[in-house]
Amino acid sequence: MGRNGDEPAVGNKRPSAEAADGDAKRQRTSYVGNVAAIASHYNQRAEVGVEQREYSPIIGLKKFNNWVKSVLIGKFTARRGRGGGAKVLDIGCGKGGDLNKWKQARIALYVGMDIAATSIDQARERWQTMRGNRFEAFFAAHDCYSNPIHEALPPQYTVRELYDNVSMQFCMHYAFETPAKARMMMENVSRYLKRGGVFIGTIPNSALLLHRLEELPEGELTFGNTCYHITFSEREHKGLYGHEYRFYLEDAVEDVPEYIVDWDNFVALAREYGLELIYRKTFNDILQEEQGSRDFGPLLGRMGVINESGESAMDSDQWEAANLYMGFAFEKRG
Repeated sequence: MGRNGDEPAVGNKRPSAEAADGDAKRQRTSYVGNVAAIASHYNQRAEVGVEQREYSPIIGLKKFNNWVKSVLIGKFTARRGRGGGAKVLDIGCGKGGDLNKWKQARIALYVGMDIAATSIDQARERWQTMRGNRFEAFFAAHDCYSNPIHEALPPQYTVRELYDNVSMQFCMHYAFETPAKARMMMENVSRYLKRGGVFIGTIPNSALLLHRLEELPEGELTFGNTCYHITFSEREHKGLYGHEYRFYLEDAVEDVPEYIVDWDNFVALAREYGLELIYRKTFNDILQEEQGSRDFGPLLGRMGVINESGESAMDSDQWEAANLYMGFAFEKRG
């Protein structure tokens, strides 16, 4: 996939025309399965400024989700002694919403990849306009669940075991459309993650989603509230992959196809690729454990998750939506 003529962001240097052209050629890719629909959805979402985002009807939920990601990034970069100089691969980086979080972790290198070319352009621009010392960065539009990432990156960013962290925030479930996609995703994680490095992410709690589905009256396939709804394609599904549902989240996701991630299957698959589970918690559990911590408790106020009185910026419907998710971390040992 092309990059609309924009040059790649590598450190603070502008590449030659030849290098930029070569980079564009590397990023041409094809879509497999429902990826085209997902990419189209995110390509069409307009970018709004920081001030405009404050008027989002789900701003409380967005801030809480950002806090959870800050917790995961803070716990699993610093705890390994890599608070300074870490190299990060962010698959499904979107518009670069986590760039400042990684900046706070004092990383040295950030490689952001996403299926949506428009989002990549916006992420690159966000990095280019960051204040303070910028880490080296590179951005590429690529389907990382259908194709090896080396097809979209220069050789210096595809050295085996290069990265201290691989991150997938609110996107890994798209890979579970087929076994081939899930394995390509795991290959792209494991091949480039250092031994001792940590793979972190956030995904829907599929056990909870299936429980909610089972609670519905016979013949019904939809549940939700005023800010989100989920519609399954079928009540019963054979196999571990391809159990599809459509997800809508107000001011964020417009009826996009997503897939159940069978947790036990995911853990077993990760183990095949040398990754061992070291952390798994629901968003509610993360809040309960970290709201009183010295490292992450104060962030709740600074990030606008709670006000000066300690009251949540989320209403009950947003809180229900937040609790559909969980965070995880795997360490590479194999």
